Amino acid sequence: MKVLAILSQKGGVGKTTLATCLAVAAEADGKAAVVLDLDPQATATFWRDNREAETPAVSSLQASRLAVTLQAAAKGGADLAIIDGAAVAREVAYMAAQHADFVLIPTKSAVFDTMSMTHTLEVVNQLNKPAAVVLTFVSPQGKETADAFDAMGQLGVNVCPSTIGNRKAFFRAQEQGRAAQEYEPNGAAAREIAALYEYMHIKLYGDAKEPTR
Repeated sequence: MKVLAILSQKGGVGKTTLATCLAVAAEADGKAAVVLDLDPQATATFWRDNREAETPAVSSLQASRLAVTLQAAAKGGADLAIIDGAAVAREVAYMAAQHADFVLIPTKSAVFDTMSMTHTLEVVNQLNKPAAVVLTFVSPQGKETADAFDAMGQLGVNVCPSTIGNRKAFFRAQEQGRAAQEYEPNGAAAREIAALYEYMHIKLYGDAKEPTR
């Protein structure tokens, strides 16, 4: 079983949206996925409560239960565990990163968000874990995205080449317990998640994803 951690010590950057969308993408790719919700607000768990489909599984837990829950997920046949981290809590980010094969750090392009991103990156670097920053809530216009890429390039930060836009499909799907690619299969949000999933798959498995069945 592979473990992806989606971590940021700043709230409102799309951690749960990415976790649930990537879990749904993994299921569509033939993988049994589970989302481990470490956020006290339990947003992923509420998403699961509103979801009609039986998968992916979502488990709300405290970070102290993470190791044993991952072991149980692996024994239960899960192919991919996605950890939805909590904001602010550095110790939770550290514990989650310890178990991760790869870490995604979502951030908005605003300067205060990128500053918070560096705090999470410090935790990941302490553990020498492979990681990448992914820009979220990207505006279709303006130079903020290019500036963010430039700034992170100067910092030597690994940045995911695909970005996630500020799209209504994400919010509308979340309210219904669905992923954006289920809500609007041919939309821009679905294409962005597909590109991010492909990137994640290469980082975790070393190859491009299998054809969606």
